[in-house]
This record gives sequence, structure tokens and C-alpha cells, in this order.
Amino acid sequence: MTPSADIRAFMGRLGHDFARPELLVRALTHGSIASATRPDNQRLEFLGDRVLGLVMAEALFRADLKASEGQLAPRYNALVKGETCAAMAREIGLGDVLKLGRSEMLSGGRRKEALLADAMEAVIAAVYLDAGFDTARDMILRLWRDRLDSLDDDPRDAKTALQEWAQANGMPPPAYDQTDRSGPDHAPVFHITARLADGREAHASGAGTKRSIEQAAAQALLDRLEGRE
Repeated sequence: MTPSADIRAFMGRLGHDFARPELLVRALTHGSIASATRPDNQRLEFLGDRVLGLVMAEALFRADLKASEGQLAPRYNALVKGETCAAMAREIGLGDVLKLGRSEMLSGGRRKEALLADAMEAVIAAVYLDAGFDTARDMILRLWRDRLDSLDDDPRDAKTALQEWAQANGMPPPAYDQTDRSGPDHAPVFHITARLADGREAHASGAGTKRSIEQAAAQALLDRLEGRE
């Protein structure tokens, strides 16, 4: 097939010229527009998740030969989690070329975290199937380079760190309460309170996923506990 102008432009941003552009088109096809003759990207997403995982695990393993499994695991999780994949998708303008059904498009699908993360993984699989593992690895390492270089020694997410703090201090895991939700359905604003069993709490609000605002609330409470507020 001959790729459209927007698909060719995306190939340029991705840094890979597909010999089989139909693989890329499939990777960009959401279930809301799929049909018997136009398969969605779910199978590719499954494969791409594993390719990304292997590349990141190998890169971390080689980058720090003295790191323990306990040190490598949170670094790995920070690199492959959905939020990171969605952020990478935004950086390369993946949302602009997603193939969505009308209802999904009208509800802001091009900006949805989960859709972007899934499509990013599917695109990785498409590159892998089109040109092999070495090419996919080179692309991933190029796109993720800044994140690999700037990764903290202990990049645990805030919710994990807060839970570990609670356990270390003899408390049950913290609770996360949604106190309000505002804004339109396609761009909701969540209001979340993170609360410890002893009553200490912190609040965060903002647009994005509920999970990301829970992370922000957890970080705010950690800052309070550590006197950084």
C-alpha cells in the first residue's frame, strides 16, 4: 500500500521507513473503527509490550552491572509503565494519526492516556515485525534515551513509596478518596485525597487519569511527611 502524507510524516518522526506500511496502519487502528477487513491494534499491543520490556530490561541490566534486582525493578517499571508510553506517544505526535471511530474521536480519544499508551506499544510491535528486533531495539533506545539517561537511582512511584512508608511505620496502606470530579467527560478533572490511618492527608487535583492524580496526592503527602512542603 502507498502510505498517506500524514503516515509518511509520522514515519519520519518515528525514525523508521516501513517496508510494509500496512503494519503501521494496523498499529494505529483503534477498536472503535475496526472491522472484519480492518483489524485493530490489540494483538500488536500485546507483542509490543513484550518487545519494549525486553529492550528496557536489557538496557538497565547492561547500564548498571552492580544493581540488584530490587534496584532494577522500579527503574524498569518507570520506563515501561503506561504513563511513560503515553508521554512518548505525545512527543512523536502519535495521537494525530490514530485511526478512531467517530464517537471515540469526539470524546477526545486522541488525548486519552490509555489509547496513546496502547498504540505506542502496537507501533513498537509493527517496527519489530517489519524490520526485526535489532531495528526495534535501536528505535526504542533512541526514543527513550533521555529517560534512560535521567532515570533516578530509586524511581519508585509516589504511591509505592507512600505505601512502603506506611508499612514501615506500622500502618495499613494509605487510602485514596475521590472527593470530586469536574469538567467534561472527555477531559475530566479529578480531586483526590491521599490519607494515612493516623489522619494525615494531602490533596491533589488536575486533569488526566485518576491514577495520575492519585500519584500527585501521594507525592504531596510524602512531601509533607518529609518536611518538604
